[in-house]
Amino acid sequence: MHNPITLAPVELAKFYRLLNHGPTTLVTSAHNGVRNVMAAAWAMPLDFDPPKVLVVVDSRTLTRELIEASGVFALNIPTRAIADTTLTVGTLSGRDGDKFDALGLATVPARTIDVPLVAGCAGWLECRVIPEPHNEKRYDLFIAEVTAAWADPALFSNGRWHFTDAGSKTVHYLAGGAFFETGDAFTVEAKQP
Repeated sequence: MHNPITLAPVELAKFYRLLNHGPTTLVTSAHNGVRNVMAAAWAMPLDFDPPKVLVVVDSRTLTRELIEASGVFALNIPTRAIADTTLTVGTLSGRDGDKFDALGLATVPARTIDVPLVAGCAGWLECRVIPEPHNEKRYDLFIAEVTAAWADPALFSNGRWHFTDAGSKTVHYLAGGAFFETGDAFTVEAKQP
């Protein structure tokens, strides 16, 4: 399996390639010494310049409270090897205690924001909220500028994913504890009329 704490920079012009295949994410947040992590299946790239993402964060969560207070969050892209942790952080409340401590989650400090990054993931996006109060209140939808992008170089290089084994593949959450893992990559060329 890949090294759980190796981060290599991903150029911001290619950040979207970390999310374009629709993986489930772990959203990490922190403010005034309180930190939290939650699972979010509804996260996606939104724009290139500046690089932006979109994520849905329910108004009842501690993660949401911390994001609103700090204006920042990170999207962590988990692998199949930590799918059980991904499910568990989505079922526990951070209001009942620190999920990182309870689950023994190792972290790496983000470089451009004050939020922990979850070790053992395949990729990470550091994000600064672009305030859109109407969307946040009505749809629980946050738009953010990506300030840094990272990937495990064993799994992502030259702007492409290179999954080495089933445990290293990113996951897609369905419901009720059911996931899909990312499948095999292939390329095609456009037909010339």
